[in-house]
Amino acid sequence: MKCPFCAHIEDKVIDSRLSNDGNVTRRRRECLGCTKRFTTYERLGDMLPMVVKKNGARVVFDRSRILDGIKKACEKRPVSIEDIELEVDRLEGAFIESGTRELSSSDIGEAVMNLLRRLDEVAYVRFASVYREFRDINEFMSEMKELVDNNKKKK
Repeated sequence: MKCPFCAHIEDKVIDSRLSNDGNVTRRRRECLGCTKRFTTYERLGDMLPMVVKKNGARVVFDRSRILDGIKKACEKRPVSIEDIELEVDRLEGAFIESGTRELSSSDIGEAVMNLLRRLDEVAYVRFASVYREFRDINEFMSEMKELVDNNKKKK
Protein backbone atom coordinates (compact mmCIF):
# COMPACT_ATOMS: atom_id res chain seq x y z
CA MET A 1 0.00 0.00 0.00
CA LYS A 2 1.47 3.36 -0.99
CA CYS A 3 1.68 5.93 1.82
CA PRO A 4 -0.55 8.95 1.05
CA PHE A 5 1.98 11.23 2.75
CA CYS A 6 5.39 10.18 1.39
CA ALA A 7 4.53 7.54 -1.28
CA HIS A 8 6.68 4.91 0.47
CA ILE A 9 5.35 1.46 -0.44
CA GLU A 10 6.06 -0.41 2.78
CA ASP A 11 3.81 -0.19 5.82
CA LYS A 12 2.65 -2.26 8.74
CA VAL A 13 -0.94 -2.95 9.74
CA ILE A 14 -1.63 -1.72 13.26
CA ASP A 15 -5.29 -2.66 13.56
CA SER A 16 -7.88 -4.48 11.43
CA ARG A 17 -11.62 -4.51 12.02
CA LEU A 18 -14.57 -5.91 10.14
CA SER A 19 -17.66 -3.82 9.57
CA ASN A 20 -20.91 -4.88 11.25
CA ASP A 21 -22.01 -6.82 8.17
CA GLY A 22 -18.54 -8.31 7.63
CA ASN A 23 -18.21 -7.00 4.07
CA VAL A 24 -15.63 -4.27 4.69
CA THR A 25 -12.28 -4.49 6.45
CA ARG A 26 -10.92 -1.29 7.98
CA ARG A 27 -7.16 -1.29 8.46
CA ARG A 28 -5.06 1.28 10.33
CA ARG A 29 -1.59 1.32 8.83
CA GLU A 30 1.71 2.95 9.74
CA CYS A 31 4.17 3.92 7.03
CA LEU A 32 7.63 2.43 7.55
CA GLY A 33 9.12 5.44 5.73
CA CYS A 34 7.63 8.48 7.50
CA THR A 35 5.83 6.71 10.45
CA LYS A 36 2.54 8.52 9.76
CA ARG A 37 -0.68 6.57 10.08
CA PHE A 38 -3.51 6.19 7.60
CA THR A 39 -6.64 4.09 7.14
CA THR A 40 -7.63 1.84 4.27
CA TYR A 41 -10.93 0.13 3.57
CA GLU A 42 -11.09 -3.15 1.73
CA ARG A 43 -14.15 -4.67 0.14
CA LEU A 44 -13.99 -7.96 -1.70
CA GLY A 45 -14.67 -7.43 -5.38
CA ASP A 46 -16.67 -4.24 -4.92
CA MET A 47 -15.89 -0.72 -5.96
CA LEU A 48 -16.64 2.61 -4.39
CA PRO A 49 -20.07 3.97 -5.26
CA MET A 50 -20.63 6.17 -8.27
CA VAL A 51 -21.56 9.79 -7.62
CA VAL A 52 -24.63 11.14 -9.41
CA LYS A 53 -24.07 14.84 -10.00
CA LYS A 54 -26.81 17.49 -10.17
CA ASN A 55 -26.79 17.37 -13.98
CA GLY A 56 -27.28 13.57 -13.95
CA ALA A 57 -23.68 12.72 -14.89
CA ARG A 58 -22.11 9.80 -13.08
CA VAL A 59 -18.50 9.95 -11.91
CA VAL A 60 -16.33 7.67 -9.78
CA PHE A 61 -16.29 8.55 -6.08
CA ASP A 62 -13.17 10.59 -5.34
CA ARG A 63 -12.15 10.85 -1.68
CA SER A 64 -9.61 13.56 -2.49
CA ARG A 65 -12.34 15.98 -3.58
CA ILE A 66 -14.00 15.71 -0.17
CA LEU A 67 -10.64 16.01 1.59
CA ASP A 68 -9.69 19.10 -0.44
CA GLY A 69 -13.02 20.82 0.26
CA ILE A 70 -12.77 20.19 3.99
CA LYS A 71 -9.13 21.32 4.09
CA LYS A 72 -10.07 24.56 2.36
CA ALA A 73 -12.97 25.17 4.77
CA CYS A 74 -10.69 24.48 7.77
CA GLU A 75 -7.86 26.68 6.51
CA LYS A 76 -6.41 28.82 9.35
CA ARG A 77 -8.68 27.09 11.86
CA PRO A 78 -7.55 25.06 14.88
CA VAL A 79 -8.30 21.74 13.19
CA SER A 80 -5.43 19.32 12.63
CA ILE A 81 -4.90 17.55 9.33
CA GLU A 82 -5.03 14.28 11.27
CA ASP A 83 -8.53 15.12 12.54
CA ILE A 84 -9.64 16.06 9.02
CA GLU A 85 -8.28 12.83 7.53
CA LEU A 86 -9.82 10.74 10.30
CA GLU A 87 -13.23 12.32 9.66
CA VAL A 88 -12.90 11.80 5.90
CA ASP A 89 -11.92 8.17 6.56
CA ARG A 90 -15.07 7.75 8.65
CA LEU A 91 -17.23 9.39 6.01
CA GLU A 92 -15.75 7.26 3.23
CA GLY A 93 -16.18 4.16 5.38
CA ALA A 94 -19.83 5.01 5.97
CA PHE A 95 -20.39 5.41 2.22
CA ILE A 96 -18.69 2.07 1.54
CA GLU A 97 -20.53 0.27 4.34
CA SER A 98 -23.88 1.59 3.12
CA GLY A 99 -23.55 -0.83 0.22
CA THR A 100 -25.22 1.59 -2.16
CA ARG A 101 -23.93 1.61 -5.72
CA GLU A 102 -24.75 5.30 -6.30
CA LEU A 103 -24.67 8.40 -4.10
CA SER A 104 -26.06 11.76 -5.05
CA SER A 105 -23.63 14.67 -4.85
CA SER A 106 -26.17 16.45 -2.65
CA ASP A 107 -26.12 13.55 -0.14
CA ILE A 108 -22.33 13.78 -0.02
CA GLY A 109 -22.47 17.56 0.41
CA GLU A 110 -24.95 17.28 3.29
CA ALA A 111 -22.80 14.60 4.95
CA VAL A 112 -19.77 16.90 4.69
CA MET A 113 -21.76 19.79 6.14
CA ASN A 114 -22.85 17.64 9.11
CA LEU A 115 -19.24 16.57 9.64
CA LEU A 116 -18.03 20.19 9.57
CA ARG A 117 -20.82 21.34 11.89
CA ARG A 118 -19.39 18.97 14.53
CA LEU A 119 -15.72 19.63 13.70
CA ASP A 120 -15.59 23.45 13.46
CA GLU A 121 -18.50 25.87 13.10
CA VAL A 122 -16.50 28.51 11.21
CA ALA A 123 -15.38 25.88 8.71
CA TYR A 124 -19.01 24.77 8.45
CA VAL A 125 -20.15 28.31 7.59
CA ARG A 126 -17.35 28.67 5.03
CA PHE A 127 -18.30 25.39 3.35
CA ALA A 128 -22.03 26.13 3.52
CA SER A 129 -21.57 29.52 1.87
CA VAL A 130 -19.99 27.84 -1.16
CA TYR A 131 -22.03 24.64 -1.17
CA ARG A 132 -25.42 26.28 -0.74
CA GLU A 133 -24.51 29.09 -3.17
CA PHE A 134 -26.03 31.88 -1.07
CA ARG A 135 -27.37 34.57 -3.39
CA ASP A 136 -27.53 37.33 -0.80
CA ILE A 137 -26.76 38.24 2.78
CA ASN A 138 -30.26 37.25 3.95
CA GLU A 139 -29.70 33.60 3.00
CA PHE A 140 -26.33 33.69 4.74
CA MET A 141 -27.82 35.24 7.88
CA SER A 142 -30.59 32.66 7.91
CA GLU A 143 -28.00 29.88 7.97
CA MET A 144 -26.09 31.66 10.75
CA LYS A 145 -29.29 32.08 12.80
CA GLU A 146 -30.03 28.37 12.48
CA LEU A 147 -26.50 27.53 13.67
CA VAL A 148 -26.80 29.87 16.68
CA ASP A 149 -30.26 28.50 17.56
CA ASN A 150 -28.93 24.90 17.42
CA ASN A 151 -26.08 25.87 19.75
CA LYS A 152 -28.51 27.38 22.25
CA LYS A 153 -30.56 24.14 22.25
CA LYS A 154 -27.41 22.10 23.02
CA LYS A 155 -26.56 24.18 26.09
